[in-house]
Amino acid sequence: MAQSDSTLFPKKKYAKPDDATLRRTLTAEQYAVTQHAATERPFTNEYDHEFREGIYVDVTTGEPLFSSTDKYDSGCGWPAFSKPISDKLITNHTDHSHGMTRIEVKSRTGNAHLGHVFDDGPASTGGKRYCINSASLRFIPIEEMKAKGYGEYIKLLRPMKEIYLAGGCFWGTEHYLKQIEGVVATEVGYANGRTKNPTYEEVCTDGTQFAEAVHITYDPKVISLPFLLDLYFKSIDPTSVNKQGNDRGTQYRTGVYYVDPKDKEVIKKVFAEQQKHVNGKIAVELEPLKNFYKAEEYHQDYLDKHPSGYCHLPQALFEYARKAREK
Repeated sequence: MAQSDSTLFPKKKYAKPDDATLRRTLTAEQYAVTQHAATERPFTNEYDHEFREGIYVDVTTGEPLFSSTDKYDSGCGWPAFSKPISDKLITNHTDHSHGMTRIEVKSRTGNAHLGHVFDDGPASTGGKRYCINSASLRFIPIEEMKAKGYGEYIKLLRPMKEIYLAGGCFWGTEHYLKQIEGVVATEVGYANGRTKNPTYEEVCTDGTQFAEAVHITYDPKVISLPFLLDLYFKSIDPTSVNKQGNDRGTQYRTGVYYVDPKDKEVIKKVFAEQQKHVNGKIAVELEPLKNFYKAEEYHQDYLDKHPSGYCHLPQALFEYARKAREK
């Protein structure tokens, strides 16, 4: 399972709404708890007995704070977690209210009161008990996470796999691949080149030998590697060398770059099957991943940011990817 660390999830930025917005969007109890450190009643709150797979986000900002992987039944009457997704997401404050000394927990971005942390949790998980108000949280079940913009967090809940695919201009290739059910996260960058930390301008000179590629994280319980590669082949001309659509150059070559050596034989079988259906020799590279550098931020999710932007793939292909299901 991937390490719980917010640095793994850099794409979205969160911000605290103004007070008027909070008063309009939160219930009276949510506002009282998050803004005035009120405490909801134990045992009757929404998430005390919620144990489905998913994540818990700050009700004020939407930022993910806790994972179902770290939730347990402490018997205290409120949701209990052994740790947050990352310590960077919360702040601790000494609380002397009600004649006691406790450690209050707040969300860092939203500055919302969440609850308290105690040192009486299970020793096997670090000994902490984050006792959190349900009113401070919103639960996103795993089956809704991708649709609601939290797909990249699925890796916290289930073992994921990775593959790197080059299919010409990475703007269109990423947009196509991210439509596929089971693909939980994508990131564009430069793969298998000769230099360190290349810029887009350097890659475009053909001198670095990098390929524009998409780093894909996928759920093997939802989609198999052969089916994912079958869909990838539908988006490329597999016999073309250094050219896809109107784009020409070594950075536009096609390639499948694996990180798990066990995937090599699986990929070779897919290549052999694809070869039966094309005229000419397949020119798609099949290599282990040697290096990968994330592309500049303006390239990430480009067609989401610019729906009318350049794309070498037809729009119909995106709809095809959205509807594709493995039999």
